[in-house]
Amino acid sequence: MRTIIAVDIGGTHMRAASYAPDKLKPIKQNKISTLASEPGGLERLVRTIEEVWPNDDSVDAIGLGSPGPLDPHTGYLLAPPNNPEWHNFPLGPSVAKHFGVKTYLDNDANLAGLAEYRFGAGQGHHDVLYITVSTGIGGGVIIEDRLLQGYHGLAAELGHIIIDPNGPLCSCGYKGHLESFSSGPAIVKYVLGELEAGSKSSLHPPDTGKQDVNLTARDVAEAAQKGDALAIKAYSRAGKYLGIGVASFLHAFDPSIVIFGGGVSQVGNLLFDSFHVSLKKHVFHPRYLEGLVITKAELGDDAGLLGARALAELKLKI
Repeated sequence: MRTIIAVDIGGTHMRAASYAPDKLKPIKQNKISTLASEPGGLERLVRTIEEVWPNDDSVDAIGLGSPGPLDPHTGYLLAPPNNPEWHNFPLGPSVAKHFGVKTYLDNDANLAGLAEYRFGAGQGHHDVLYITVSTGIGGGVIIEDRLLQGYHGLAAELGHIIIDPNGPLCSCGYKGHLESFSSGPAIVKYVLGELEAGSKSSLHPPDTGKQDVNLTARDVAEAAQKGDALAIKAYSRAGKYLGIGVASFLHAFDPSIVIFGGGVSQVGNLLFDSFHVSLKKHVFHPRYLEGLVITKAELGDDAGLLGARALAELKLKI
């Protein structure tokens, strides 16, 4: 039996699964801690893959998904966050050499988009924009049924589009990127800044006189759902800037569907009421919105594995 091995390398866990080409349910799957700050990452990855390797060795290819930046053309990781051991590291070639099979690597957000296009909410569409709004903001773009990778393999870094060059500092070290306005940490940072400036909120109990350094975007969402004005404002602000960013993406890619994934996108109207107003305001022609589907991702935690599997099948033309 022909088999594809798919691997999803996350900040917390590595997951691997083996798939038959005509089945969405994996034959075997395995998950271990990534331990990104500790040495031996390649050895852990190899062991994870070995756990799902078929007994008859009939593997056609391995697909790898990893946080970027990376070069899918060469299989090199360039500078994955929180993992200095894998900076300028030939992950794809190393895995291919160890197992003796073709190995393909791409950005995890690109692959989540590819998975939604192939198996999820984007089925039936030929031009797909996928955006994940979580700890960071990433994306994947399908244009005329082809995954957009770009000359250097660095296309679709959607979270790093510049919204305001004088805006807040992004996690990448540059100012004013979409991620610095609309990601989970950006929402928290805005709330903490407003509290420091004297805003009143249930997120800053007056009897303690201290900010909650462990505050999360989920905490802010829960406060907003209970009517906290600052929390509501924080999500409304994030939605406004997300709408500005997506308007630019529509101008660049003109998709027929926009799919949102990631934890922050699950808060619903808190984020998307202001998003829709902002999007409509900032597209330069209403034609971009005609027939446009805006929806949630369908594959959840399986998107990374299914995207890695789809990448391998795409390369093999299965």
